[in-house]
Amino acid sequence: MKRLEVLAPAGDPERLGAALNYGADAVYLGRQMFGMRSSPGNFDYDQLVSAVNDAHKRGIKVYLTCNTLPRNNELPFFEKFVEEAVSAGVDALIVADIGLLMMIKRLAPDMEIHISTQTGIVNYATARELHSMGAKRVVLARELSLDEIAEIRAKTSPDLDIECFVHGAMCVSFSGRCLLSQYLVNRDPNRGECAQPCRWGYHLMEEKRPGQYFPVFEDEHGTYILNAKDLCMIDHIDKLAEAGVYSLKIEGRAKSSYYVAVVANAYHMAVDEYLRDPYNYHLPEWIREEVYKVSHRKYCNGFFFGRPDESQYYEDSGYIRNYDVVAVVDHCENGMVYCTQRNRFFAGDTVELIAPMQKPVTLKLETLLDENGEQIETANHAMMNFSFPCDTEFPSGTYIRKATEE
Repeated sequence: MKRLEVLAPAGDPERLGAALNYGADAVYLGRQMFGMRSSPGNFDYDQLVSAVNDAHKRGIKVYLTCNTLPRNNELPFFEKFVEEAVSAGVDALIVADIGLLMMIKRLAPDMEIHISTQTGIVNYATARELHSMGAKRVVLARELSLDEIAEIRAKTSPDLDIECFVHGAMCVSFSGRCLLSQYLVNRDPNRGECAQPCRWGYHLMEEKRPGQYFPVFEDEHGTYILNAKDLCMIDHIDKLAEAGVYSLKIEGRAKSSYYVAVVANAYHMAVDEYLRDPYNYHLPEWIREEVYKVSHRKYCNGFFFGRPDESQYYEDSGYIRNYDVVAVVDHCENGMVYCTQRNRFFAGDTVELIAPMQKPVTLKLETLLDENGEQIETANHAMMNFSFPCDTEFPSGTYIRKATEE
């Protein structure tokens, strides 16, 4: 059986490292132009070359985004973009615009092409035509059910890969095609600049009563009428596979490296469980719990099981965060674990250490030592070096987290 691909986001080199270490089979990332995340944390050319080299050494693929809808003045820069992608050795380009698709075919005929979810593919006719135009993969619109995906799979070439978003934030608009941010604050979502006004709380103001705000209620829950829950399909790996989904895409290029690591790790282990016994898939509870130990909104299954009844969350737009990363392991030596602090914690605290492809280890840190080997009561200085005794060895990059106070 062909192994399902866990596709993780890599918003910058740090997040890339987390994805590579924690179970990604492939990563997707962007540069300063043509990508749907416009933050400065993207990859310049040298970083792209390094990212591809690091990934390929581990047998992990790199997909480069060029899935904005570019304007005329941007097109002259696209040839260099493609040339550098080829030179860096990326495995595929992710594109939404038909003009860019055809430019890639002319400029780099051997480059693998994936069609972005921004294209809004919802039927097999479109998938077929895009495949005939040179696409190797289609990233289907998020608004499709498993039955619809299965029909697309059945009526397209087996050489065409199907990819779906399975985890992370969901846009309130169809396949991310939204103009609300551009209209309100002149930041174009279709050019990677979304200000996420769908997450804002809204009130009504009458023009002759300035400063008097009246609450807007969709129902009794509150005023966050556009705020979507997060997507989570980790319980349904078997159903995704049966529908013909090959690549399981995790949203989150703007999320933390800890988020990338934990979610990629959880989905990789979930796929392992599925492949172990595809006809009797049962997800261990401890793996399911992992996706609740990152910052997230309330979860739902999106459109996979039909039109969702409870995909909006009206109470607020904030995240649920039950754990904080307090440190990262640097190395282990002679029964000691050497770490760098990320958030304050104390001797006597109970923590969890999460390493790649392993069940989290719970420890009570009875003894903490500073970088000079002196016993301390708290690790309270940002990025301080410290250590603690432990018989178990953990790999470099292991995250140490602590449950937040109730």
